[in-house]
Amino acid sequence: MNRAQRLEKLKPLLREVLVVLGEDPDREGLRRTPERWADALLTYTQGTLEDPQEHLRVIFQLNEDDYPIGSEDMILVDRIEFTSTCEHHLAPMHGLVHIAYIPNPQSRVITGLSKLSRVVEVFARRLQVQERMTQQIARAIDEHLNPLGVIVVAQAVHYCMIARGVEQRASSTTTTARRGLFLDKPDLEAKFQEYLRLRLDASKV
Repeated sequence: MNRAQRLEKLKPLLREVLVVLGEDPDREGLRRTPERWADALLTYTQGTLEDPQEHLRVIFQLNEDDYPIGSEDMILVDRIEFTSTCEHHLAPMHGLVHIAYIPNPQSRVITGLSKLSRVVEVFARRLQVQERMTQQIARAIDEHLNPLGVIVVAQAVHYCMIARGVEQRASSTTTTARRGLFLDKPDLEAKFQEYLRLRLDASKV
């Protein structure tokens, strides 16, 4: 089913939702709302039909002079913005993802830096929980690039906590996922966290 077909199927369903909510879907402000809403939902969840590996197939190889055997230097991309949709209440969550990985000195394979952002977007554009999304990002990088280690930290504000229930407007959630050396060597995670702290301090200058 293509996007246009899915849009046409959603429109009458969402019109009925407006009726159940006590609204008049024929009034001026709501006449095109089912169509706009359907289009927005398809955009919010477009990552469901995407394969993150398509982005990670773009790889480059370092030579031994660039990345000598035994190196544990990491590649870090921080502050990748994302917006996702909580699968429990269909409310938005918005935040940042920080990623670091250590290339495998045997293959010395790396990916384009923008591709890490694309991977985040693929998993964010689904009905999600932050805990799972963080693990999915780490797993995809680990499985396709086969690095010595990968770490992913996600920080987000959840609007299901802001606009309903406990209404905690100042609360945020942090989740982490580690693979390889980041599980075995706590000093590497400490170095990663120090980089993030320095980056945060620099942004305040």
